[in-house]
Amino acid sequence: MSQYQAPITDIYFNLFNVWQLDQYWSQQAALSDTVDIDTTKAIIEEAAKICEQQIAPFSAIADQQGAKLVDGKVKLPEHYHKIYQSLSEGGWTALSGDPEYGGMGMPKTLSMMVDEMLCSADIAFSLYQGLTAGACVALLQHADEQTKALYLPKMYSGEWSGTMCLTESHAGSDLGIMRTTAKRDSDGSYLINGSKIFITAGDHELTSNIVHLVLAKLPDASAGSRGISLFLVPKFLPDAAGEPAERNNITVGSLEHKMGINGSATCVLNFDDAKGYLIGEPHRGLACMFTMMNYERLSMGSQGLGAAERAYQNALGYAKERLQGRITEKDGNKAEAIIGHADVRRMLLNIKAMNEAGRTFATWVASLLDKAKYDNCPVAADRANLLTPIAKAFMTDQGFEACVTAQQIFGGHGYIKEWGMEQLVRDARIAQIYEGTNGIQAADFMLRKVAHDQGVVLLALLAEIKAEVLAKPIVQCLVLADYITKLEATAATLLVQNTRAQSANACDFLALVSNVLYGYMWYKSLSALNSELHTEAFISAKQQTAAYFFTRILPKAEGLFALLSHDSAPLDTLTIDQF
Repeated sequence: MSQYQAPITDIYFNLFNVWQLDQYWSQQAALSDTVDIDTTKAIIEEAAKICEQQIAPFSAIADQQGAKLVDGKVKLPEHYHKIYQSLSEGGWTALSGDPEYGGMGMPKTLSMMVDEMLCSADIAFSLYQGLTAGACVALLQHADEQTKALYLPKMYSGEWSGTMCLTESHAGSDLGIMRTTAKRDSDGSYLINGSKIFITAGDHELTSNIVHLVLAKLPDASAGSRGISLFLVPKFLPDAAGEPAERNNITVGSLEHKMGINGSATCVLNFDDAKGYLIGEPHRGLACMFTMMNYERLSMGSQGLGAAERAYQNALGYAKERLQGRITEKDGNKAEAIIGHADVRRMLLNIKAMNEAGRTFATWVASLLDKAKYDNCPVAADRANLLTPIAKAFMTDQGFEACVTAQQIFGGHGYIKEWGMEQLVRDARIAQIYEGTNGIQAADFMLRKVAHDQGVVLLALLAEIKAEVLAKPIVQCLVLADYITKLEATAATLLVQNTRAQSANACDFLALVSNVLYGYMWYKSLSALNSELHTEAFISAKQQTAAYFFTRILPKAEGLFALLSHDSAPLDTLTIDQF
């Protein structure tokens, strides 16, 4: 019974009004002949139709059927094959690919909007295309020309798909202790031996071949993560014509039985003298793989937002129709729609305000990636690097919270499968865990992004935002400058702490920065409203939602300021036995 309608109006608002990306595209030689407003609208509207009509209505069926291992082969929900073929034939698997190898060459800001819609429609299904896109990014940046020419066109076309194989049963985030090995063979390739777990889209029959990017250690590897190399290990070895031929020595040990995303084949893969090919330099594999991981971390933000958007739409529809309780005393015998209840409105506004700010934030991060790529802009690259853990951690935290809140609006019906809310809760939960848990994202943000350069990138960004807010003040947003000033002071305090204290404060600091930046997103949205471009209803809704954010959500940051002002020492005073 769960429905979905793509938020096209808000997508256009962010692309063309808030960030004015059509103007940016027209000024870039690599984009001016590729994308404009009309092209964008055609892509967004067609993607919306596919997500609304071909994918979203069947996500519950995919959840029920799930992926299954039968006689050594992975079987997916039957309708996945038809949908994937449709996406491939329509060029959707090549949307952001390099035109030199058959890609459409669209900017990240556009592909990220499509990612959100796919995640709203069915997170599990979106992973097959998403992992392939990430693998393509890694190959494009680090593979040699011969490898790119052979693999990228088939991956962009959707004929072949891709995975990343990092995790082992004993080695999750600590990749330095992995046991998978690679030994050079006589023909210059490598023999890969080991077992990887939690491999998303690890095996299936949607495509004729699967390209695994595998981390392993060479015999002369040093200890720790500096000794890891990256290898391309195809399911089927290409023949002289580049077509899948001999089956490589890769087997599916099992499928994980998961809480959610049941349509996604999460595999244990065993490599037994599997033939692989070195990507990049020896012992530099982790740096190569991080190219893909950073791409996937941004995609996690799309997962959080996509799930939250669908949850909101269904909770809103239910709240308008569900008659329960008396809000006024006009007619004591007549029940009223629950959207009139203060608490229901509170829950809906919490989701709406964070969803819309999240979409603006996602567009901002994607635009920074585009500027880093097309302008070779180091400032944009540094800021995208800074904001990536926020996109992954904060957006997925908010996504899960939104799904739980929306489920609450349904009351008892939210706990019943047929309404679709419990599936969204289950599916959204994983985004906070994989691609580096959100605790690890917070540590990365605090230690590697902020403390590492003594806050140079963050503080410069905050100073720029504050100057913009003060130069063009908006009454609703005047408080934002004060929050930024307090945030700058808090950052300065944390920067002089030792690493242990910074680690203890990392999650709360990421949440604090995120909330303030979401305030900036609302400032940008209000600044972009124009009576000549937008309806009175649209403008009013944005203004009222922003007012709710600044008065009912952002003030929660005061608690984080207070928390971060206290000594973190009590974290370590309890002995292990006392736990």
